[in-house]
Amino acid sequence: MTLYKDSLLERHDSEVARILEQEAERQENTITLIASENHVHPSIIEAQSCLMTDKYAEGYPGRRYYGGCANIDTVETLAIERAKELFKAEHANVQPHSGSQANMATYSALLGFGDAVMGLSLSHGGHLTHGSKVNFSGKWYNFIPYGVNARTEMLDYDEIEELALRNRPKLIVAGASAYPRTIDFKRFRDIADKVDAGLVADIAHISGLVAAGLHPSPVPHVDVVTSTTQKTLRGPRGGFILCKKELAPAIDAAVFPRMQGGPAMHVIAAKAVCFFNAMQPEFVEYQRSVLKNARVLALELQKYGMRIVSGGTDNHMVLVDISPLGISGREAEEALEASGILANRNTIPFDPKPPRIASGIRLGTPAITTRGFGTGEVIEIASFISQVLSNPQDEKLRERIRHEVKEMCRHFPVPALK
Repeated sequence: MTLYKDSLLERHDSEVARILEQEAERQENTITLIASENHVHPSIIEAQSCLMTDKYAEGYPGRRYYGGCANIDTVETLAIERAKELFKAEHANVQPHSGSQANMATYSALLGFGDAVMGLSLSHGGHLTHGSKVNFSGKWYNFIPYGVNARTEMLDYDEIEELALRNRPKLIVAGASAYPRTIDFKRFRDIADKVDAGLVADIAHISGLVAAGLHPSPVPHVDVVTSTTQKTLRGPRGGFILCKKELAPAIDAAVFPRMQGGPAMHVIAAKAVCFFNAMQPEFVEYQRSVLKNARVLALELQKYGMRIVSGGTDNHMVLVDISPLGISGREAEEALEASGILANRNTIPFDPKPPRIASGIRLGTPAITTRGFGTGEVIEIASFISQVLSNPQDEKLRERIRHEVKEMCRHFPVPALK
């Protein structure tokens, strides 16, 4: 590739240009099955490259601490209004730099240090910010983990309710980072009401599906919704928060000035584009294809004898138990990457291995679907995965699969590299 050849960047800093060229080549010639990654539309990259990166804009539209913010106010207001319209929410804050910071601000708005909170255990599919002991959430608050049922590997709402009744948390967090099934936010609301708890939905992974109407929305049932924009929503790297009007002052104050300073206005401009793109009819069809590809991937891997956690998927991700193959999740991740297929190791429910090793891998279909891969390609990808994981140390096999992957990718360019 010659993406940066004779560019201003190459003339100014050839070393960085070389690294970016290598990254473009890597993305173009590999298959991304990491569930938390996607390929953005070129309009997102263009927006993120805008001159708003120059502007410091502490505060909110109409309430800035710096001059020269008229255009800044306009684009942030546009992003806010589009987020509200897309998710049918009463209030939106688009300033969080990430999903983790969206959660941090939300907890700060709703909790005091040491308050009791319930969140999905990391080893059962939760996120670091849902109470992991190595994360701020587990250090600042008294998180009580809930998990999935040992037999079904799905959320057992009766068990969650019993845990809530015993512990009387101030807040319940509903959401996941590696849970391939539909989440019943209405049932979570019923549970929260029984113990007079607040309810937060973290939809970082499924926000694109929610926006397309293909996963039940938490907005009517919860107090606050947090999300990222870069996963199924197919936007820039960043976060946002939705909430009811009465909570807006507390949420906004928690984001700024409590947790963050000046917003990344070039990213907020890209978020506005992201929300606009998600309002288009083709976005719904894209999400339908994401779901179809994920289901086909799960079924095909099952045909090759792999154990799919919970028996299948309702969303964009497939969680695979690798332990019957006699290898760890880390070994599987490394073998697949050497073959041109990107996945990530992941714990499975009741995993005896630590997260750095793990017994499973997490696969997702947003990125390949963005590139135009259909079920035919997914069936072929499942074959690649089976071959590699059945012979993880076979260098000749890795080389052959890597060549076949590159040839497949040649027909489906990354949107920004077309």
